[in-house]
Amino acid sequence: MKREQLNELLYQSLETELGGVEVYTTALRCAVNDELKEEWEEYLEQTQKHVEIMQRIIEALGLDTAAETPGRQVVRHIGKSLVKAMEMALQSGEPAAAQLVAAECVTLAETKDHLNWELLGEATKKLTGQEAKALKEAYEEVEEEEDEHLYHTTGWTRELWIESLGLPAVLPPPEEEKDVKTAIGAARAKHARGDML
Repeated sequence: MKREQLNELLYQSLETELGGVEVYTTALRCAVNDELKEEWEEYLEQTQKHVEIMQRIIEALGLDTAAETPGRQVVRHIGKSLVKAMEMALQSGEPAAAQLVAAECVTLAETKDHLNWELLGEATKKLTGQEAKALKEAYEEVEEEEDEHLYHTTGWTRELWIESLGLPAVLPPPEEEKDVKTAIGAARAKHARGDML
């Protein structure tokens, strides 16, 4: 395994979590649906904890949490762009539209976050000793939450879009109702939405 690239993944993962805190903070200002707001409040708390976990991992691997890399700067820029998009939507004065933009922004942020943790899980298979132990413990603590963040928010985004089209929507979405935490579960929940209408 290329150690320099693992370090880059760790830095980008930390930056993704830091940006996630800002994304959720802004998304909560856009949320109109009370159940969605409650979900995002929970995810914000978990993301704040994920920041601490990433900082702990980086330090355990002997790295500097403040180190800058070009990739980390790109991740930061993307996070700030998602926040800016939500702020633009809020300024439009259309609450339902702002909520939909926020759901899309959260889905985009969680897609990167989910990928980071999936890759960190792969890295745990090649590391050894204390490094492997530290990363594996963090992965096991966070992975299921990241699955939920991505799959549930994707469901919310789809159903909010369907609702905005004037079509019958399932709110909260099937992914939420079935407490989905896997890609297979998300596919099954999406397939079952017709029965839930």
